[in-house]
Amino acid sequence: MTAHETSGERPESTDQEFVRTYILTGGRTTARHPLRLDTVLQPGPGKPGPGLPPECQEIVALCREHQRSVAELAGRLGRPATAVKVLVSDLLDADALALSLSAAYATDENAARVPSDQLLLAAVVGLRKRFPDAVSHLRAG
Repeated sequence: MTAHETSGERPESTDQEFVRTYILTGGRTTARHPLRLDTVLQPGPGKPGPGLPPECQEIVALCREHQRSVAELAGRLGRPATAVKVLVSDLLDADALALSLSAAYATDENAARVPSDQLLLAAVVGLRKRFPDAVSHLRAG
């Protein structure tokens, strides 16, 4: 065990990463859109706004290479998935990212009867962008 582990202190680098992540998301811990780790994203027609952190440019660049999931983006950025969800949500609002509808259709025999989670999520995101105040009192999982 290290001296930090035995004394109960957190290493300084961990504290710095925590503060950096807090600043990165503006202190937010919940994304506006109900994103899952397996949500697949692609670039959208818009651009990240000037007030967004540099990681947002990196997320869009990664999605331009090919479609990526939230989990993959978190791994490539080395950031917690919760923070990446907040950034992705901001990018969805700016139209810099879009949910991949090609990933929204399942290939099994039940696909015709039950929409996939990805398709339902795309509908929720689209409705929230179109009518931002209509469902502000609802909490999506």
